[in-house]
Amino acid sequence: MTLTARTPHSDVDLFSDETLHDPYPTYRRLRDQGGAVVLDTLGAWALPRYHSVRHALGDWETFSASGVALNDTVAPMLVGTVLATDPPAHGALRSVLSDRLGPRAVRPLEQDIATRADALVDGLLEKGSFDAVTDLATEFPFSVVFDLIGLPDEARPHMLRWADATFTVLGPMNTRAAQGLASLGEMFEWLATLGPEDLKEGSMGRAIFQAADDGRIRHESCIPLLSAYAAAGLDTTINTIANAVHLFATHPDQWDLVRADPGLVPSALNEVLRYESPVQVFGRRTTRAAETEDGITIEAGAQVLVLYGSGNRDERHYPEPDRFDVTRNPSDHLSFGYGTHACAGQALARIEAQSIIRALAKRARRIHIGRPTRHLNNTVRGLATLPVIGFEV
Repeated sequence: MTLTARTPHSDVDLFSDETLHDPYPTYRRLRDQGGAVVLDTLGAWALPRYHSVRHALGDWETFSASGVALNDTVAPMLVGTVLATDPPAHGALRSVLSDRLGPRAVRPLEQDIATRADALVDGLLEKGSFDAVTDLATEFPFSVVFDLIGLPDEARPHMLRWADATFTVLGPMNTRAAQGLASLGEMFEWLATLGPEDLKEGSMGRAIFQAADDGRIRHESCIPLLSAYAAAGLDTTINTIANAVHLFATHPDQWDLVRADPGLVPSALNEVLRYESPVQVFGRRTTRAAETEDGITIEAGAQVLVLYGSGNRDERHYPEPDRFDVTRNPSDHLSFGYGTHACAGQALARIEAQSIIRALAKRARRIHIGRPTRHLNNTVRGLATLPVIGFEV
């Protein structure tokens, strides 16, 4: 690592329990230091500002997705996956996902998803109290995504743990990543037993195998793509829905605005995603030297942490970024990524989350919650529990 006297350094551990519980003060300190900061604990660079994050995501030729994992144990396991592959190979893999997850493909699903959301929320309201993580945020994507992918029901008891492991192993090889490796191996071992005949007719999962038979992708890419559907389609959406309930319960003035104007739902969701980015960080590796907007040079071959969660709270881009404001409509937030590797499933995730918000807004004037508990993961940010103790209707 070639450094100059003006290179900013930090000894913060972004993956400590303390930081993961509340990373935002740390992010602000990093942003104040510069567009790129050396993290001495990792021997890597962090990009904490909005502009530096967006620039890196848009320049795959310099910031290669081959560095998506921050440890040498998992990185080789990701070779050939859509998450860790750059163009031109990335295009073929992504097209298989986009065929079934693009906005035009998922638009016909909107009414069915909205109906499911209404039914689920009605049932929970009748109960009066429930856990917004397990009973709502987890239950709903499971009911939608499992059917779309066409996975056998036997995986349901394990998939949440597998999805969580898929993200936490992307961090440095700390205790969380090490524990996640066993679950990740278990998931891939099970997926490897599946063939097209094991997946529901007409499902997204079956379409992956068809793409291989048609010669669009290699057959060895089927299982990694299937895992991308399953893990990425669940964990981030679960965290987004749970974060939304938490934010609306703790910001009743903002909830009043959404209830008064259902047209605000898309803007409100964008603000939820900006305020609490479900994906906080992804790794990249530089293929050549790169310079930030404030003149800091990152050398070729460097491990880089692209801090989505920090960029979304950058006061240089968003006025009063620590204020939750559903009228802000930050449609340029970073939570779904940007450029070549922007989330292929974001259209489906939006439909799911917006359907839950609308269903709640039609029925609940106030959402009363107990004390939530934070779930710690090296890559994604979410809650372990969120007790809803009552509603005002």
